[in-house]
Amino acid sequence: MLPTKKTALVYSELFMWHDTQRFNMLTEPGLSVQPGKHVENEETKRRMRNLIAVSQLEDSLVHLKPGPANRDALLRFHSAAHVDRIEALCLTGGGIAGNKTPVGRASFDIAMLAVGGVLDAIDGVVSGEFDNAYVLCRPPGHHADRETAHGFCLFANGVLGVLHAQQVHGIRRIAVVDWDVHHGNGAETAFYDNADVLTVSLHQDNLFPTDRGKVEEIGNDGGVGANLNIPLPPGSGSGAYRAAFEELVLPKLEAFQPEMILVASGFDAAAMDPLGHMMLSSSDYRYMTRRLMDVADRHSGGRIVMTHEGGYSEGYVPYCGLAVMEAMSGQDSGLQDPFESHILMYGGQAITAHQKDLIQQVKGHHSDLAELV
Repeated sequence: MLPTKKTALVYSELFMWHDTQRFNMLTEPGLSVQPGKHVENEETKRRMRNLIAVSQLEDSLVHLKPGPANRDALLRFHSAAHVDRIEALCLTGGGIAGNKTPVGRASFDIAMLAVGGVLDAIDGVVSGEFDNAYVLCRPPGHHADRETAHGFCLFANGVLGVLHAQQVHGIRRIAVVDWDVHHGNGAETAFYDNADVLTVSLHQDNLFPTDRGKVEEIGNDGGVGANLNIPLPPGSGSGAYRAAFEELVLPKLEAFQPEMILVASGFDAAAMDPLGHMMLSSSDYRYMTRRLMDVADRHSGGRIVMTHEGGYSEGYVPYCGLAVMEAMSGQDSGLQDPFESHILMYGGQAITAHQKDLIQQVKGHHSDLAELV
C-alpha cells in the first residue's frame, strides 16, 4: 500500500479553447493536403480529464482553478518583444506564431492562464496546501525559447515555474525532468550554464527539434554536468526507459539533491502515439512517477509539480495520465488500462544491446555517472 498524498489537479475548461486552427497533423492545408485537425488539439487533454472525472480518483483530488500569470512573470524569461508579438497576433484574430504553432484570437489569454496554473501549483506545493500537483494545461511550453514560439508552445511554462520558485519562494536547487518524446530544449537553453537547475531530458533521438538533445551537451561554464540528455533510439520500450531511469536519471538526482522537482509530462513516448516511435505503457509512467516521488520524499519534502506537454493518442493518453495521477496521489482509480496487455506483448520491450550502449555512452559524458559504467 502506497502512502496517500494530497494531490492537486490544476485545470480550466478554457485550456481546451486554445485554437490551433485547421491543419493536417503538422502541415498547413493546401491544394495537396486535405484540411484536418492540428495534432495539438483539445481532445487528448479533455479525455484525460474526463477519465479522471468518471473514476474513483476524482473525489480524492484537490481541484484548483488557475488564475492568469501577469506580464512580469513572463518577463523573467521571455523578452517584452516576444510577449508583445504573441499578444498582437492573437488580437488580430490569430495566425502562425512560430514553427508549426498556430494560435487563435483567445490563445494569448489562455497561454497566460497556462503559465498561471504552473505558478499557482508551485505556490500551493510550497505553502503546503497540497503535497504535489499536476497542471493539465494547454498550450504546452517545453519547446518555447526566450524569443520564439516553437513546437506548439507559446511560453515556457515550466521554465517560468522554476524561476518563480527561485525568485518568489527562495528555492534554489530545482530539477527539471522531461519525459516527453521530444527534446526539452526550452529548459536546456534557459539553464544550460546554471548549476542550480538540473535539466534531464529522455527523448527519441533526433526527433524534434532536430540536432538538439545530444549526449555530449552536458552544460556550459558553471553548469557543466547539470544537463543530462538521454536520446534513446526509436523503438525503445519499458526495458530501455527503466534502465535509463535506474542507471542515469535517479543517480543524477540523488547526487544533485533537489529541493523541488518539476516534470515536463508528455505522453507521446507511449505506444500508439502518432508523433513518436516509442513503446511505453501506462505502467511505465506510473513507475517513473513513483521513482521520482521516492527522490522527492528524500530530498524535496515530496514537492513535485508536473506540467502537461505532448501526447497525441486520443485513446491512450488518458490512461497514461490516470496512471500518473494514481501514483502521485497514492490512490487506486478503480479503472484498468484496456490497452496495456496488448502493448506489453510488443516485441522489443526488453532492453536491447544498442539501447544499453547508449546508456553507457551517456555515463561516459558525466563524471558523477562514469564510475557506474
